[in-house]
Amino acid sequence: KQWYQRRVRGPGVGLTAINDSLMLQSAVYELLRLHSSDKPYYVKCLQLFLDVCRRTEFGQALDLESETLPLTSYNMDRYDSIVEYKTAYYSFYLPVVLALHIAGRDSPQELESARRILLRIGHYFQVQDDYLDCYGDPSVIGKIGTDIQEKKCSWLFLTASAIASPEQKELLFENYGKSDEASVAAVKALYNTLNIRQCYLDYSVKTYREICEIIEKDKSGLPSEIFSDFLDMIHKRSK
Repeated sequence: KQWYQRRVRGPGVGLTAINDSLMLQSAVYELLRLHSSDKPYYVKCLQLFLDVCRRTEFGQALDLESETLPLTSYNMDRYDSIVEYKTAYYSFYLPVVLALHIAGRDSPQELESARRILLRIGHYFQVQDDYLDCYGDPSVIGKIGTDIQEKKCSWLFLTASAIASPEQKELLFENYGKSDEASVAAVKALYNTLNIRQCYLDYSVKTYREICEIIEKDKSGLPSEIFSDFLDMIHKRSK
């Protein structure tokens, strides 16, 4: 269950979860103050957290808004924006750039190289997440995928709608975003007919090679292992 659904205080956490989240966020800035307010990188790290929090909130807003839009409004530009702001900045950009600030390796060129490479890795990670939501083993990933039921603007849906025939696209639009088992099964069957699994595998091979090439050609002077280790850690992951 989500935190707001848990019964730890009376009938349930409910809307108190909003205040709980604000308390957790404020704790980040208090920890920064306690442990680094006398350090030369303090302001940069503080600004980094503020910036990434703001971007993540934008991404979450875009994701939630998608659920209210017609499926015809879904496109790869929207998807890329959701992924960049909701996932890539806080999952990949934040921890690495935080370390770069602390290490003093934060020239404009170094930070821009890190941003460019890490956002690509973050995009790759989210496409993997979309794939695993449909094709992953629940006992391994720790959850049962619900992107179809929740009408997520996902890579699988966009890829399927791009290659489907008019009849197949009509079937997809008719069933996507519904929670009954028949509709979910119809979408998954169409994904199988369109061989979306192979589309993903082709994408994975191509994207991995492209990111490796970007890392290899980077001229910032940052150790390439910063990025290649991150990339190898998620490549071909199963959860």
